[in-house]
Amino acid sequence: MTYNALIALFICTLAGLATLIGTLMIFFLKRTNTRFLSGALGFSAGSMIFISFIELMPVAMDNLKTAQSEDSAFIYAMGGFFLGMLLLAIIDKIIPEEENPHELSSIKHPHLTTHTDVQDSGLYRMGLMTALAISIHNFPEGVATFISSVQNPQLGVSIAVAIAVHNIPEGMSVAVPIYYATGSKSKAFLYAFISGIAEPIGGLFAYLVFFAHATPTSIGIIFAVVAGIMVFISFDELLPSAEEYGNHHTSLYGCVGGMAFMALSLYLL
Repeated sequence: MTYNALIALFICTLAGLATLIGTLMIFFLKRTNTRFLSGALGFSAGSMIFISFIELMPVAMDNLKTAQSEDSAFIYAMGGFFLGMLLLAIIDKIIPEEENPHELSSIKHPHLTTHTDVQDSGLYRMGLMTALAISIHNFPEGVATFISSVQNPQLGVSIAVAIAVHNIPEGMSVAVPIYYATGSKSKAFLYAFISGIAEPIGGLFAYLVFFAHATPTSIGIIFAVVAGIMVFISFDELLPSAEEYGNHHTSLYGCVGGMAFMALSLYLL
């Protein structure tokens, strides 16, 4: 494995394991700061949307134009973009709504001041299914982060930051039902870790499948697919969740702040 690939895999791992931050929050905070969570989710959405249209799609077009005509490059780029959206839409359709972390009901939880020592099989099952669902969603995010990081480490870091921010509440959505069902912090931590590790597994898959056989056309299409995935996540999960936890203006300010932060980071890097 090359040095760039190792760095990219490391970046994927850090982004994925941000789920553990959400787990730690339920152990040390008496209740969730929903206003902060709303702003953070909006920030992540703004970051992803900005990067997708300002950086990823132009990179996709540049790669495609080296091997295709301008018209063909445009068709491949747009096809890849909407294919990425379709991929996430299919995943969301397959996963039952009540156990899908992208549906708001799955990340609501009681006050974090107490827990029950009584085994609650329904709550425990919800935690397990949420961990599985998040793992399925994190896998393509790992592919996206890895491919971007290999091609452009600075861009990869920016994408990883945006993904890490939205992985925090996903970690909470796994840990809370497990913790309340079993009273075990170690079990809550373990399942959040398992859901997060799917991200570097996705990166490793990208290395094994795409890296050795990459061409300008395949790289361009992959970047377009990544952009579609990130935009879909932003509109399907992050912005609705941000509004649910806070209010319209908090989520909007977070979204604009995420765009401004990414613009500044791309300029400085």
